[in-house]
Amino acid sequence: MPRLLITCTVLLFSVATANAETLKLSIKDAVSMALENNNQIKAARFSTQAVYQGVQSANSRYLPAVAFEETLLSSNSPINTFMMKLDEGRFTQNDFQISNLNSPSAVHDFKTALSIQQPLFVPSLSPMKELAVKDAQKSELQLEAARQNIAFQVFCTYLEVQKAAARIGAADKAVADARENMRLSVVRTSSGVGLRSDELRSRTHLSMVEQQFISAQNNLTLSRMKLGMLIGQPEERSYEVSGLLDVVTVPTMNDQIINEALQNRLEIKQSQTDLEKSNVALRLAKSEYLPTVGAFASYQLNAKDAPFTSDNDAWTAGVSLKWNVFDGFRTNSERKRALSSQSAAREMLESAIKDIKYQLKESYVRRDEAGKHLEVARNAVQDAEETVRLLTKRYENSLATMVELLDAQTALNQARTNLVETEASYALAGGQVYYMMGIFVREILK
Repeated sequence: MPRLLITCTVLLFSVATANAETLKLSIKDAVSMALENNNQIKAARFSTQAVYQGVQSANSRYLPAVAFEETLLSSNSPINTFMMKLDEGRFTQNDFQISNLNSPSAVHDFKTALSIQQPLFVPSLSPMKELAVKDAQKSELQLEAARQNIAFQVFCTYLEVQKAAARIGAADKAVADARENMRLSVVRTSSGVGLRSDELRSRTHLSMVEQQFISAQNNLTLSRMKLGMLIGQPEERSYEVSGLLDVVTVPTMNDQIINEALQNRLEIKQSQTDLEKSNVALRLAKSEYLPTVGAFASYQLNAKDAPFTSDNDAWTAGVSLKWNVFDGFRTNSERKRALSSQSAAREMLESAIKDIKYQLKESYVRRDEAGKHLEVARNAVQDAEETVRLLTKRYENSLATMVELLDAQTALNQARTNLVETEASYALAGGQVYYMMGIFVREILK
């Protein structure tokens, strides 16, 4: 008795452990895991972080640039030796002798310098910063597009897993029906009222549906692997999908739905950002017509014998203005190019609006079409099942041939498979509507 109790306890623990290792996935769970773990979304997130560093870089152009420099210079050039002695404060009356001016001895100098440059008026800085901001906004839109695309891929693959599981169910029924047909043919042959050819046909039919069952099992395995890859699960992790997606309810098509799609679709937002970027690029091109003003200052130490020491020091400060009077018509060409890019961006925005309106209307039309197909497919299965039932009785009473029965059975198997495909297509069509509205992630995670 104690040994039996221990055995039962071990078995129950093993079953509980196996169940604990099998992950139950709803569509919300799968999408949430993909948004967190998918490699493409992570890459898009890192790309967005990198682009935002460009905004910080653009902001830094307004700040002063400070540089520290230590230089060792050695020369016997008359000009260099003259200037190094002046910087070091070691110039004497003897240095004015003609022989010393023309053929000086080698001199070296340690120069320690601290310099500062501060832009005061640079017309290109503001549009350059705005371009960096627009790039960051576009990168955020690309991140959101990656989230929407991956979420929709997860939805489609989740449907593939469910469809593959339903196909196994249909294939299992087909195998059971084929075995029953073979049993009937064997019984009739044994009783002397059947044909040997009927038995062979039924065996061939059974082999065919068994092969289809094997393919259905492999398709389920592969679709599960693909879903696991999308949601970032390790290959050795076991999971099962839960919940059916037979129907995805969508709102009725109207002008409000179209306006919501135009507000939410990322393609529209990206085109609008491109148009805004082209406006900024035009301002940047025009800024080249204006002057730039900057301030600068430096402080330096000069020493003969050692670095970071001082035999003499000096400072310099000033303000500079630079105005490009003529640059070979380059600025004018850049301005014309920016104008053309602006016109192109405006046309692309108009094209995106038209495309999205069409895509949204098409998704509604396809969903209605899938709904009608689903109704027909369900009726077809019912009719095929009734046909097989009647022909089975007729065959049992020698009023129908095995060929007729197997033809009807094949039609039933095809009808069941078609029903599985149509149910998945109808659910996919509902998700497609939300995807075309640009709110797929929001709706699927409700």
